[in-house]
Amino acid sequence: MGEEINDNLINTEKRPANNANVEENGETDGCVKYYTLEEIRVHNMNSDTWLIIHDKVYDITSFLEEHPGGEEVLLEQGGADATESFEDVGHSTDAREMLQQYYIGELHMDDRKKEKPKDVEVTNSGESSSWTTWLIPAIVATVVGIVYRFYTFEHKSS
Repeated sequence: MGEEINDNLINTEKRPANNANVEENGETDGCVKYYTLEEIRVHNMNSDTWLIIHDKVYDITSFLEEHPGGEEVLLEQGGADATESFEDVGHSTDAREMLQQYYIGELHMDDRKKEKPKDVEVTNSGESSSWTTWLIPAIVATVVGIVYRFYTFEHKSS
């Protein structure tokens, strides 16, 4: 009975003990396993294919033959970030849900692409932009009024 308790204590990690899709070289943080780009890049063959989609890692080896677009499309992206290709195709919600069954972990934080900051117009005070909210329409209204007067005067004198 003491041996059974020791065996149970050994396998108390939050990830499954016999998961064939998960390798021992990734880092774990709670329930999530992190993989570096170097670790993922070696999984680009017919017998072992991993993809990164939205910083999540998927082992799609068993799905290669089932993929409606053919396995070649997946193999081209194998071991790399396929987010752009995945989104460009416009996969259905069913395909996105199906993807979850192949999830094995996430891309390591150091290897994630940094999002470009969005262009934000910075103003020093609220007053600097408030004058444009009335000045531009006033100028446009004045120009429209002058053009209207010009054309109505031309038509009366003809």
